[in-house]
Amino acid sequence: LLNRRVKYFNMKGSFSDPYTVRGLTKAGKETVVTAENIVIATGGRPKYPTHIAGALEYGITSDDLFWLKESPGKTLTPFVLNVSLECAGFLTGIGLDTTVMMRSIPLRGFDQQMASLVTEHMESYGTKFLKRCFPTKVEKLESNRLQVTWKNTELGTEETDSFDTVMWAVGRAPDTETLNLKTVGVKTNSETGKIIVDASEATSVPHIYAIGDITEGRPELTPTAIAAGKLLARRLFGQSSELMDYDNVPTTVFTPLEYGCVGLSEEAAVECYGSDNIEVYHAYYKPLEFTVAERDATQCYVKMVCLRESEQRILGLHFIGPNAGEVIQGFALGIKCGATYPQLMKTIGIHPTCAEEITKLHITKRSGLDATVTGC
Repeated sequence: LLNRRVKYFNMKGSFSDPYTVRGLTKAGKETVVTAENIVIATGGRPKYPTHIAGALEYGITSDDLFWLKESPGKTLTPFVLNVSLECAGFLTGIGLDTTVMMRSIPLRGFDQQMASLVTEHMESYGTKFLKRCFPTKVEKLESNRLQVTWKNTELGTEETDSFDTVMWAVGRAPDTETLNLKTVGVKTNSETGKIIVDASEATSVPHIYAIGDITEGRPELTPTAIAAGKLLARRLFGQSSELMDYDNVPTTVFTPLEYGCVGLSEEAAVECYGSDNIEVYHAYYKPLEFTVAERDATQCYVKMVCLRESEQRILGLHFIGPNAGEVIQGFALGIKCGATYPQLMKTIGIHPTCAEEITKLHITKRSGLDATVTGC
């Protein structure tokens, strides 16, 4: 920022009025800045489930995990977010006893067939799952271990176990409490605390904008915030009128076996178009690098959701396997451009890659045929 001659103030800011921001350093020094346009981009912070006794006193979040001076040891992560699975995956990978607790479905908002395959793979490699369970309290024992009590909704029982670390992954809250938004008339969602914006990222105060995780209804993904910020700058100062397009944003869950996707889940496609109007092509495949190492490829799977009409536009692409993020990043361009199933079938695969399997999809779920790839 300094190299670009941008003034940077290392202090906490809050609104004094709609055109004025007051900054305060830790030492109490005040700086006042006025501007015709103001952009709020303060991001979010991990939440604690404060309704659970002991959660705040004895638990940590994913932000804290990477600052630990010692091994977290036996770890429990009650989860809502994919970061829970990602952290649990690498903790298991380095040999720690790791348990994930989930109250309902895994990876809410993602395709549930794919989410189940991800958790199955993690279970097969040693991560434990407490399903249909939710924690009720955390207590510190004389040994300094943490005793967690939870309710098993499936069995209707109360259960306990002790852990060295409890890492909460129950969502993130927008970091906006100290900004005095209400004072200047910036409207927020009373339940989530997120700022309500329009298609141009403008808040209820036209010259105040908000981008990123603090905005209502936007994906909580860094690349979308970066793109939205660039487009906003161009609209304000570069004679551009281009708005951010939040459709078909690709993303990946970096679990031990990656899951990448772009577009609609199968459930969302059925909800939007009806099951009779979509076609799902799928395949179970074995990555070449799994062969010599004799790794289990049971959960390596590709699914493509298309409209069933003659053009067969691709609505969603889902991929579980090595380097899923790299694979989906490339295919995301085609889907963003309105790619169709026939066009994909004309795309020549690169052998012997995992991504090649997408160009060979030909078995539909509707057919009921075995979707296992048998070889070259």
